[in-house]
Amino acid sequence: MSRTLDLALVRTFVAVAEHRSMTIAANLLFMTQGAVSQQVKRLEAALACPLLVRKPRQLELSAQGEAFLPKARQLLELNDQIWASTAGGPLRGQLRVGAPPDLISALAPAMKAFSDLHPQVEVAMHCAPSTALDDAIKAGELDVALVEYLAGNAQGEVLRSEALVWVGSPAHHAWAARPLPLSLVDERCAFRPLLLGALAREGIAWRTLFENGSLEATASTVRVGLAVTAMLASTVPAGLVALGAGAGLPALPAFAVCLRLAAGAQPGVADFRRCLLAVMG
Repeated sequence: MSRTLDLALVRTFVAVAEHRSMTIAANLLFMTQGAVSQQVKRLEAALACPLLVRKPRQLELSAQGEAFLPKARQLLELNDQIWASTAGGPLRGQLRVGAPPDLISALAPAMKAFSDLHPQVEVAMHCAPSTALDDAIKAGELDVALVEYLAGNAQGEVLRSEALVWVGSPAHHAWAARPLPLSLVDERCAFRPLLLGALAREGIAWRTLFENGSLEATASTVRVGLAVTAMLASTVPAGLVALGAGAGLPALPAFAVCLRLAAGAQPGVADFRRCLLAVMG
């Protein structure tokens, strides 16, 4: 006997799973928290297995929930593709996309591919630190975002994990100065507390030379030898190098680059995800 999943229940589960919160999912789906909880329970009953592990202060996915989540996303994507192809006429509207400054160059080819696919959709780009992007996705202010998380705290779909490295100029030795001169893009940067914490543990004095909101301005101050900074290994620009252990700076943790989608993603979001995976996969 064939059985059919209720995609409304699946969409609710995906929203809860991606945000690890019934409250956030309820806000994004314009439902009450009780309704969200009931829909997840109905899906669990239909599948005859627990999908969530409910703890006093947080939600986690069960082993069955972890296995079901990627399949649930595929179901929703296929559903959205079918509606997009049969709704009549080209896709229109606005897609709100976010990324931190160091990932804009990775995002740009996906934006171009999406614009070629859906020329009548306006793509609105929002550049901000990962902490602000995380808040914007949870608040429903963005449709899709690339967000950097400490590897052990990753949320959403992990596209890649890589080392956070100290970066300096190969022609200068700013890394040897004390207090250590730092050039940082933004005081809200996800890397900032990790850098300062690592320096504090090693007893290395530091001073902020430049906090400016511009990745290029940060790179320029490092390039001429005024300061050092930290970047994901894959984003170190030309003319700068990752500093090795010989620089005497503390090791830094790995970060995960994650794709975050707003709950109840529309067809345009699913298409943008495919364009992004094509250039970053």
